[in-house]
Amino acid sequence: QVQLVESGGGLVQAGGSLRLSCAASGRTFSSYGMGWFRQAPGKEREFVAAISWSGAGTWYADSVKGRFTISRDNAKNTVYLQMNSLKPEDTAVYSCAASRGRFGARSSHEYGAWGQGTQVTVSS
Repeated sequence: QVQLVESGGGLVQAGGSLRLSCAASGRTFSSYGMGWFRQAPGKEREFVAAISWSGAGTWYADSVKGRFTISRDNAKNTVYLQMNSLKPEDTAVYSCAASRGRFGARSSHEYGAWGQGTQVTVSS
């Protein structure tokens, strides 16, 4: 069983940056992929980024490509999401998730554990 705790959300002006962290415990962290998803009010949850067990493979939604960077530190059991050039449309609750396998995935169905989420609000 994997437990995930996100941190780092907050209020930022458009054009600013935030770094989200997700600390994992339970299963051996280096054995599974990780992902970040977000959900804005009144909208469905959407994929943001994913990373493989080793960090060698990364995947991004088109809407964040070139602005967001996902990374992981297996020694610290933590995955990060560096968010730059933030836009008001990035406002959402961001959640990290642990994949059922060694690689990341765009579908939420591929993930078996979720954090509680952290709010990111970008003002214009």
